[in-house]
Amino acid sequence: MRTFATIELEDNSKIRCELFPEYAPITCENFINLANSGFYNGLIFHRVIDKFMIQGGGMTPDFEAKYTPAIKGEFSANGVKNPIKHTMGTLSMARTNVPDSASSQFFICVNACHFLDGEYAAFGRVVDDDSMKKAIAIGKVATHSKVVPTKQGYPMRYDDVPVRDVVIKRVYIQTFDE
Repeated sequence: MRTFATIELEDNSKIRCELFPEYAPITCENFINLANSGFYNGLIFHRVIDKFMIQGGGMTPDFEAKYTPAIKGEFSANGVKNPIKHTMGTLSMARTNVPDSASSQFFICVNACHFLDGEYAAFGRVVDDDSMKKAIAIGKVATHSKVVPTKQGYPMRYDDVPVRDVVIKRVYIQTFDE
């Protein structure tokens, strides 16, 4: 059985990825459950860095964080055998410095990022040229720094934020028998 995730953007373009639950079962299950629940609908790619990666899955266009419980980080530095390398097109989980802090935010490598190998839970890969071209194009959008007030009363600065929102319309999952 093969599982695919399609990230459909507000402009109706799509980034299609194959998921690899044989290497990252907890991560894939979490991503699939969030997608199927509509969690990603209306969120943005909030951090994009040309020739590195595009990150989304945790912020609204108003820069309000959307939270879900953290999962175990499935990567070798955290004791999990995961051979997926961070090559161009790799789908991986974003996290803080805490190994088991990934929850909903993901990133797509738009270049080889081997310094991330074994340090982040890679769990899929972009499957076609049009999808990769779209991810690379997102990585090239104009960005700026954004200061957002927090509920705690202090401002939070975010860098590498697209000037124009790149909105995720939805993420949907398809499974096919081989």
